[in-house]
Amino acid sequence: MINLKSHKIKSTLLAGVLLTGTAAAVGFYPQSKSLQPQVTPPTQPIALQPINTVQAANLEQAKVEVVFVLDTTSSMSGLIDAAKNNIWSIANSMANAQPAPQMHMGLVAFRDRGDAYVTKVLDLSQDLDSMYASLMDFKAQGGGDGPESVNAALYDAVHSISWSQDESYKVIFLVGDAPPHMDYADDVKYPTIIKQAQQKGIVVNSIQAGTSGDTKKVWQHIASLNQGAFFQVEQGGNAVAVTTPYDEKLAALSRQLDQTRLFYGSEDQRKKMEAKTQAAQKLAAAAPASVQAKRAEYNRSDAGAKNLFAESELIEDMAAGKVALDSIAEAELPKPLLSMSKKDQAAFVEKTSQERKRLKQEIEQLAEQRQSYIKAQLEDKEVDESLDGQIYQAVREQAKTKGLNYADRPVF
Repeated sequence: MINLKSHKIKSTLLAGVLLTGTAAAVGFYPQSKSLQPQVTPPTQPIALQPINTVQAANLEQAKVEVVFVLDTTSSMSGLIDAAKNNIWSIANSMANAQPAPQMHMGLVAFRDRGDAYVTKVLDLSQDLDSMYASLMDFKAQGGGDGPESVNAALYDAVHSISWSQDESYKVIFLVGDAPPHMDYADDVKYPTIIKQAQQKGIVVNSIQAGTSGDTKKVWQHIASLNQGAFFQVEQGGNAVAVTTPYDEKLAALSRQLDQTRLFYGSEDQRKKMEAKTQAAQKLAAAAPASVQAKRAEYNRSDAGAKNLFAESELIEDMAAGKVALDSIAEAELPKPLLSMSKKDQAAFVEKTSQERKRLKQEIEQLAEQRQSYIKAQLEDKEVDESLDGQIYQAVREQAKTKGLNYADRPVF
């Protein structure tokens, strides 16, 4: 086991891929049926400026839509724990393409009939903060009888997720250590589900944890039905997790950058953003510095900006020409501005904007130093043979058909 801080690299599991994106909710709900995404009630628009040609081009930005279908029974506890450390680096790697894509991630957690739930669905989202906040509370439990509800999980991944109807790169990673129940008469079986995925343009890859021969046979079959990739990892995983001398400083800068956010809008919009703020605060209070450093790196990317600022952040929207400060109703202003005069509001926004620029520049410099440090410590073979590297190569090859070009090596 090697820790980069002492010129060693820890071997943990990467399932950090879980992610990927999430519903606005900060935690899993207790019911045993698939969760449906919450719909925010329509609100009155805020005097928006016309969209210019650059903004119009951004509306056509390429997308990567990733859903992880994860066995969350007791035997998968090591993988789930490691996922909490790797979600940001995996998201960063997937977002690091040319042209830069929008990143949407989702999760289908599954167990089996008789457990606390069969499946739980977190829909595709650009809000990784809320996903991570959910993972922090998540525990592996249940199972014990061998086969699990793999068919139900795959069905929900294909049919309960809000996949786009366009030509974006859509991919499922099935992660587990037990084969599906084929004796549930009312289940749609995986060969049919994989065909339905293919019709929607969704690639299905499979990652086996452990060495079960029964699982390997089915996992390989699932991947082969849809030109997907099959990987096998140790039960505890073999992903690369890293710590560096730059982590503490990046974590501190990331927390400071969060403080510059000025969310505005209707009461419903601000409640949604308050939930997002609480998720970030939870992360800052409990996540390791290495995780917060990875989040800082992700948030500096084009894809990460959607996680950091969401859809109603005043400074970003003013810079994009979407809204003018004077056009916002008093009741819809960010809380820090409510008791200020118009002159003081403008001064506060400008000061906060300049502070944000300074923080982003410092994060950019430290992030580059962090990646150079990691690259110097990791050998290519170690990267290629890690779970992180294998998943990245699958994405790299499959996304080519959608016009997305990735570098040879993932980021950590």
